[in-house]
Amino acid sequence: MDDYQTCPKCKTTKYRNPAMILMVNACGHALCESCVELLFAKGSGACPECKCPLRRNNFRIQLFEDPAVDKEVDIRKRILKEFNKRQEDFPTLREYNDYLEEVETIIFNLVFDIDPTNTNKMIDNYKKENKDITQKNRNRQSQEEMELEELLEAEKNQQCEKANLYVNAELEEKKQKHKAREKLIDELMFSDADAKSIVASHVQATAALAKEQPKAAVQAGSGVVKSSKFSSGIQIGLRGQHTNSFLPIPKQEDLPLYRYTAPIFDYDGPPPPSIEMLGKLNYFANIRAANITERAGGYTEAMSCCRALQEAMGGLFYSPQSTHKTAVLATISSTQDTDDMETT
Repeated sequence: MDDYQTCPKCKTTKYRNPAMILMVNACGHALCESCVELLFAKGSGACPECKCPLRRNNFRIQLFEDPAVDKEVDIRKRILKEFNKRQEDFPTLREYNDYLEEVETIIFNLVFDIDPTNTNKMIDNYKKENKDITQKNRNRQSQEEMELEELLEAEKNQQCEKANLYVNAELEEKKQKHKAREKLIDELMFSDADAKSIVASHVQATAALAKEQPKAAVQAGSGVVKSSKFSSGIQIGLRGQHTNSFLPIPKQEDLPLYRYTAPIFDYDGPPPPSIEMLGKLNYFANIRAANITERAGGYTEAMSCCRALQEAMGGLFYSPQSTHKTAVLATISSTQDTDDMETT
């Protein structure tokens, strides 16, 4: 990591100069800010390492410790800005996946400088052939981003309004409690009524006020979010306070109540004995005892024994209705074999 934090021109390191700022350009080789100012004072120049022609205004601060990562991020942003087709632009999913694979191959070739001439020609040909689709998808993406930003801003404003309303409701509640306390003190000091009745009426009034405060806060906090619409025409957010944005709940017919019926298992074989019968025959003694963890999950020895017998007896023979023809053919075959043996 020390090589990534060293300027290749002046050999200054982050350890010796913590305030050093590394900058990268399209070639992916890092230079400190001082070397950039000296080498590119006229606005353009060549990279000290790869001699690639560069411009001063294209240098940016290095974000990652490895400058190769900054190079890949910059190339990926530049390529995806042009190769912005979506899945709906392709007739099949396979063609869309092939397109994504081709984009990744182009990015890989540019990052590692593999055949850059043919790769740049491929990019130029794609720009010429798909100019209209690229511009269309770019406009659509910018519109969706603007709509999403508007939606997020509206939700943020709504949250701020709700927070302010709840704060005002809490302040109003404190004021009401303070007034009620002062009123109670005044009544106890200057009223001729019984103190117990005064305190009881004060408790009732306080309880009624506590029930009304949350309702008022909820009603005050029901703000309106500005509606936003995506390119597909779908409304986002609430439409307003006086319009209903949801469909009415459909009326359901009265259906008969559910009645449990025991499941019927078709084993294609003799029916296995029940768990109660297995317990009487002491079959569970042949099964490993369950530990505490297995019993916590619902496992028992009876369940394992019953399942083993079900699997053993399942499919031992088939029902005559489904295998009548097979049984007849087997009988004829066995008869012919017997006649052949007698003849022999």
